[in-house]
Amino acid sequence: MMKRILLGIGGTPFTAVAIEQAVALASAHGARITAVTAVDPNHVCKLGPVPAGGGHYAKRMCDNRLEVTKNHIDQSIAALETSCSASGVTVDVARESGDTFDLLIDYARYHDLTLFGIRSIFEYQLMEEPEKDLIRLLSQGVRPILAVSNQSREVKRAMIAYSGSMESAKAMRRFVQFKLWPAAKLEIVHFGSQADDARRLLDPAAAYCRDHGYAVDTHDVSGTAKEQLLARAQQLDVDLIVMGNSIRKLWLRKVLGDTVLHVLTHADRPIFLSQ
Repeated sequence: MMKRILLGIGGTPFTAVAIEQAVALASAHGARITAVTAVDPNHVCKLGPVPAGGGHYAKRMCDNRLEVTKNHIDQSIAALETSCSASGVTVDVARESGDTFDLLIDYARYHDLTLFGIRSIFEYQLMEEPEKDLIRLLSQGVRPILAVSNQSREVKRAMIAYSGSMESAKAMRRFVQFKLWPAAKLEIVHFGSQADDARRLLDPAAAYCRDHGYAVDTHDVSGTAKEQLLARAQQLDVDLIVMGNSIRKLWLRKVLGDTVLHVLTHADRPIFLSQ
């Protein structure tokens, strides 16, 4: 059951899609939305080395960037409030300043789903070290996350990347139990080269999802997930990708899995990420 959605507002082209998705989910599940402005003023004003005598120009540049960012945020919040009003969804807006990811970590404690455009932090340089900040978000227990793409998609078919690991099993179970899109068809995909191992993993995974009321197909794909996952998502014409990531790697190595990072930075469709 989902009753609270945390929505990151960054004022990028991803924000409009995030708003649309958040309102649609909140309306369908009777949830309320908390929108947090997700821009770090310190990063916005980071201009690099300032030459001697250039302080006044640097301040003007900073003020202009902050004003533009504020306008984008204000427009996004106005659009959110209008959409929520039309859909009968309750929304609370938190206009905060400070470290974006610290804010999301703090608010996520009391929300069921965190939703924002993860790819925007890479494409629009919203953070100096986006991978490091994303690891901080995940390692602090912010999950599940719905990372929207820059285009809206109605979720009729979802692909679950399933390796048989506990992380991928947890992501699958979390997605299935949440029933965000209960009518969606599930495509469970195993990547690798051992057909017998794939069948041993895919059959019980499919049975689990069917017991939760989902229509399911399974696929055994030769090759690594990093090489094949996005291509298979396009081939199956899925609207969402479900993935897990090893929290042990986040704690011990402080790195995102290669596959997760690759998908987050290249996917043209939303991602349900849990761990």
